[in-house]
Parts: sequence; structure tokens; C-alpha cells
Amino acid sequence: MGKLFGTDGIRGVANEYPMTADLALNVGKATAHYFKRQGHRPRIIIGKDTRISGYMLENALVSGICSMGVDAIMVGVMPTPGIAFLTQSMRADAGIVISASHNPYQDNGIKIFSSTGYKLPDDTELEIEELILKNLMHNLRPSPQELGKAYRIEGARDRYIVFLKSTFPKEYTLEGMKIELDCANGATYRVAPQTFLELGAEVTARFDQPNGSNINDNCGSQHTEMLMEKLMKRKADAGFAFDGDGDRLIAVDEKGNVLTGDQIMAICAKAMKKKGKLTNNLVVATVMSNLGLTHALKSLDIDMVATKVGDRYVLEEMRARGAAIGGEESGHLIFLQEHTTGDGILSALQLLVAMKEEQQPLSELAKVMMVFPQKLINVNVKSKPDIETVPEIVAAIKEVEKALDDRGRILVRYSGTQNMCRVMVEGPTNEETERYCRQVADVVRKTIG
Repeated sequence: MGKLFGTDGIRGVANEYPMTADLALNVGKATAHYFKRQGHRPRIIIGKDTRISGYMLENALVSGICSMGVDAIMVGVMPTPGIAFLTQSMRADAGIVISASHNPYQDNGIKIFSSTGYKLPDDTELEIEELILKNLMHNLRPSPQELGKAYRIEGARDRYIVFLKSTFPKEYTLEGMKIELDCANGATYRVAPQTFLELGAEVTARFDQPNGSNINDNCGSQHTEMLMEKLMKRKADAGFAFDGDGDRLIAVDEKGNVLTGDQIMAICAKAMKKKGKLTNNLVVATVMSNLGLTHALKSLDIDMVATKVGDRYVLEEMRARGAAIGGEESGHLIFLQEHTTGDGILSALQLLVAMKEEQQPLSELAKVMMVFPQKLINVNVKSKPDIETVPEIVAAIKEVEKALDDRGRILVRYSGTQNMCRVMVEGPTNEETERYCRQVADVVRKTIG
């Protein structure tokens, strides 16, 4: 990766480098110039989540785009997957999302989609990055009569809702179902409730009053306590929690149990196989997926491939292998026959389809996968030598692997952004999992901490 773009665009604290108005201006210029080279007057769609810094970054991006003779189309607050859909549907040349996903409101980010609705490939991001860092747009400004225009379009949200509803089979309805939603005070706060209502559900939406600084604040996919409590009190059929930009889903069953992305994948993969929609009989997950997913898919005679952590890598593998479903334990789920990127609302709809087809409550469907107890310890380290070159750590890992045998697993990896080593152990009991994880973490701390 380059100096600006990470695994999911550019991200940082708002009004501090790199998330400044100055940089956003240059991102707008560079993106506009890149797509302008295709020989026609391009159009770039811009959407954002509910962070207060979105106004600043949106205006800067628009200025940069228009200054290069390209038109900017603003759609306002819209989930990230909504921008991916609109970019493709409206035949725009690119789509830009201003969001920092599940991060606190102080952060923000910029990610870019191509005209196909997929995130830009690494080489394209690097070209745009080079234009910015080397200030190569300085002499490329067009004449006054060639400047671009900026305009807002009405009905963008409705277009996206129509698309979402089209992914739910017409023979089914949500009438008679009680659905609880946690919109994280983020980008789904209007789209999600309206979508489920129009499909017939009785909907209660919470955390749907964004004020610019309450996005992801003790709510959303990482904080489901309130959703669980309210769902039980209301005796709802299911609860869905989204993150700030709406590309992630965590579900809660009618008994108040939280379902991870892995459990949702297992349920949906089983239903898809039954209907003949599981292309190549394959699910793409990551190395951090729970061991229970591996066991569940094996029992269903479904193949599984694990990639590096990151929905970018999951999507690459899905496209390469022709898989229809993939995702991460965190709730980034991709249904490639329906959309080009992870979509929390769409994922919730696919889970509801499985409930309708099996005519079973969510708690029953979740029994397809046993979640192995998991313990994760993050150890601050002074350096990041190859794990295989540190004999003490290698020996500690082998000792735990031998003790667990096929009853669990251990994964030791470095953080991609921090001086930190992550030790993760899954095992048959909480006690064993905790003990083995601390055992290896202590060795890591002594040798490189």
C-alpha cells in the first residue's frame, strides 16, 4: 500500500493530516484528472455518513473535482454500498464515499469506487496518490469555460431502497414480523427503516437521530447491548445492528443472542446451497474467522477458503474463484450475485430470506454453527521480526498446537497499522482458551515486547 491509501481508502482524524480540507481538495483534483483521461466529461458521485466533518470534506472534494473540469453529483448521507450501487446504476465514472466506517466521529475517511461499483484496485489508487503527493495537477487546470458543475440530485435514497427491495424475493413478505434496528446514528438511519417498512415489517429503529458527533457512540454493530435489551422486551423476531457507513451487519436472534458475521455466513451458505445458488460450492472467509465456521461448512459439505483480514482480500478471492458469498466475522458480508461490495441492509435481507425459506426462527438456524470460545490478546512490541525467526515464540505456538490438536487453533500475527502482535486462540472451553492465549502472549511480551 502507498502512503495515503490503506486497505480501505484514506483514513485519519478529521482536520489533521491526512484528513484535511487541503488533502480532500487534492484527492478531488487527482480523482477527476484520472477519470478525465478516459476521453469524455466524467461525472463523479459523492456521498457521506453523518459525521460533522463530512461537510468540510465534501465541499473540498467538490471544489477539487470541478476545478479539473469534471462534474460532481452530491447525494448527501448515503450508506457506502449505496454509493457503489448509484455509481454503477447512474453510469457515473466514479463514486467517492466520505466515511470512517465504525470509527468514532472524530475520524473520517475517503474511499473511491470505479464505474463498475467495485473499490478501486491498488494500482489505480497508487496512480491517484502519486498525482497528489508529487503535485502533478498544478499545470493541468482547464480554462474557465471548461470548469465542472456541482449539483445535488433528489431521489437517490429511493433508488437505493428500490434496489435493496429487489434483492428480496417477491414471493415473500415481512408482514407480521417485528424487526429491531440499530442504525448507529450513521448512514443507514433513513434507508434501513424505510426498506424494512416497505417490505411489510413492523419496525422499531433506534440510534436514528444523528447530530454529527454521536455516530457509533455506544451503538451500532460493535455495541449491541441496547439492541438485545429492547428486542427481548418487545419480543421481536430479529434485530439488526449496522455500523456507521452501513457496510457491516451484526444480527440478534429472538432470544437475544448475538450472531457474528461467521454465523450469518453459515446460515446463508446452507440456504444458498439448498437453492442451488452457492456457486462453486464455496465460501470465502478470513484467517480470523471462528473455527466453528470451518467445522459447520465441512459438515454441510461446503468448501471454504481463508484470506488475509480485510474485505478487499475477501472480494478479490471471491471474484477469482467465482464464489457467491464471503465475508468476515466482524460482519462485512458480500453477496456477489446481488452487489459488488459489503452491504449491511442487504445482508440482513438475505438472512431473513433464509428464515422464510426454512420457516424457522433465527435461533434455530444459528444452530448450524457452534461458536468456539475465542481469546485475543494484543501485545505491544518494539519490533516486528518474522514470527518464524523467533525460536521462543515458535516453540510456544507448537506447544499450544500440540495441546489443542484438532480441538482448536492458534493464530499469531502483527497488526498492519500498529506496533502490536495479536495472539488469538480458539479452543473447546473458555478456561483452556484463556490459559493457552496468555501462555503465548507472555512469551511474545518477553521476547519482542
